[in-house]
Amino acid sequence: MNIGIIGAGAIGQFVLQALNKEQDEGMQVKNVFVRDKAKYSHLIDEYKIDLYTDLQTFLDSDIDVVVEAANIEAVQKYIPEALKQKDVVIISIGALADDAFLSEITAIAEKHQQAVYLPSGGIGGLDLLQSANALGDVEKVTLETRKPAQSLIDEVLDKEKVIFSGTASEAIKLFPKNINVSIVLSLAGIGTEQTIVIIVADPAIEKNTHTITIEGLAGKATIVSENSPLEANPKSSRLAVLSIISTLKKLNKRINIF
Repeated sequence: MNIGIIGAGAIGQFVLQALNKEQDEGMQVKNVFVRDKAKYSHLIDEYKIDLYTDLQTFLDSDIDVVVEAANIEAVQKYIPEALKQKDVVIISIGALADDAFLSEITAIAEKHQQAVYLPSGGIGGLDLLQSANALGDVEKVTLETRKPAQSLIDEVLDKEKVIFSGTASEAIKLFPKNINVSIVLSLAGIGTEQTIVIIVADPAIEKNTHTITIEGLAGKATIVSENSPLEANPKSSRLAVLSIISTLKKLNKRINIF
C-alpha cells in the first residue's frame, strides 16, 4: 500500500520514520504534500519520498490512501478534494465537529465511493462504545480529560482546576487543539451534543489522562488512559500518532479485530 501524507511536521515525520525507515512490510509512504518544499527538502533523501506543493499533482501520484497529519484547517481545505479520488485517514478529527462539514464529507464519500478512516487518537474503548450502542442503548457518555496545567492555561495553579464542563461540541470550539478525542468519542457514540466533557488543569501531573465513562442497557464501563507525550511535539500524545499506524495496518490486513 502506497501512502501519501498531508503535512510533514512531528506527526508526519513519526509516520515516515515508522513506515519508511523501519520498512514495514506492505506499506510505504511515497509522497508528502507540504506548503513549503524548501523547508522539508531534507526529507526527500532521508525517507526516499517525493514532495509536492500542488494538491492535484499529489493526488494524481502513485498513492492509494491519503493521511492528513497537519491540523483542522488542512482537513477543511484539502480533504474534500482528496476524498473525491482517494480514501483518507483524518487525525485532526476536530474538523468533523462542524455538522455542515461532516455532512459535506459524508456526501462526497458516498458520491465517489471512497472511505474516511478516523484513528482512535489518544483514547481507548471506542470498540466497546460502538458495541454497547449498536442498538442505540447507550444513555450517557462522559469524558474527563486531565492535562498538565501549563499546557492548558497561563494561570499559575497550586491545585487542580476544572476549566471546562459542557458538551463535546462546546469543548472543541474553545479548545480546538486540546480535545480532539471528544469528537471521535462523540462520533463513535451518542453525538457531540449528548457527550459530556470535563477538562481539568492539574499542576501535579506530567501526562495527559483521559477517563471515559459509558452507561447504558449493556452495563457500565470506565476506561482510563495515561498518555506519554510525543517527544518531537509534547502537545500530541505518542498513542495518538500510533493510532495512525494502527489504522493503516488494519487497512493492509485481511483479518481485523473491531
